Amino acid sequence: MLPIGIIDASMTYSKEDGYVGKVQFRVEGHHNEYEIALHSKRGSEWGYGLFFLNESGKEEQLLALEDELEENDELFDQLVQAAKDKLERPS
Repeated sequence: MLPIGIIDASMTYSKEDGYVGKVQFRVEGHHNEYEIALHSKRGSEWGYGLFFLNESGKEEQLLALEDELEENDELFDQLVQAAKDKLERPS
């Protein structure tokens, strides 16, 4: 699996929007850090957007990471779980 390090994560839930989260992370061997935005109405099927975190980097690395996320369920699930662990429950 691609070695990653979680920098920060968050997630919220509302009836209107469902689950909305983000995870900031670094990938071993990549110069830039990334952020993935996550969304799911019910918390089971996830849509996402992948972005450079602080500054633009090599598009080839971003595309390779996106391919890895599509193929590697364990890596994707690790990022989703990092956000879920920070889920803010409404009071």
